[in-house]
Amino acid sequence: MARMGRPMPPLVLADDERQVLQRWARRAKTSQALALRSKIVLACVEGSPNQEVAARFAVTPQMVGKWRARFVARRLEGLSDEPRPGQPREITDEKVEEVITRTLEEAPPNQDTHWSTRSMAKATGLNQTAVSRIWRAFRLKPHLQETWKLSTDPPVHRQGPRHRRGVHEPA
Repeated sequence: MARMGRPMPPLVLADDERQVLQRWARRAKTSQALALRSKIVLACVEGSPNQEVAARFAVTPQMVGKWRARFVARRLEGLSDEPRPGQPREITDEKVEEVITRTLEEAPPNQDTHWSTRSMAKATGLNQTAVSRIWRAFRLKPHLQETWKLSTDPPVHRQGPRHRRGVHEPA
């Protein structure tokens, strides 16, 4: 019986491409979208029509056709996400690295105990929102250090819990 519809481009894999696709499809750390695309291409290589592949993975035949065509045109690179539309990033990777390095390795100016978004923004030439987003992305919380910082307060010579809490006896 002759097949109906548009002709499908031939899909042939090299051994190394097959191994990469199988690894992407099985690996737990791979994004689910990339894993699904890999499984779709592997199923198409077996000779299954788009309708069957779509039914097997609960996607549309158009989606199967899209990833088949992208793989034929650009091979493994075609399965990766394309850049999203919109304004390109203005903050470079070097600037992000500078913020992270300063946060973790340098002391803030003016004898402060920790970096604030304002002080880091002033030191790096970014705005507070950018610093806050960088810290959030890398889960940095300079105000919640796990280790104690040296105090700049003068030493307290009296002992006792009341003096450590800053509650002093009347003179």
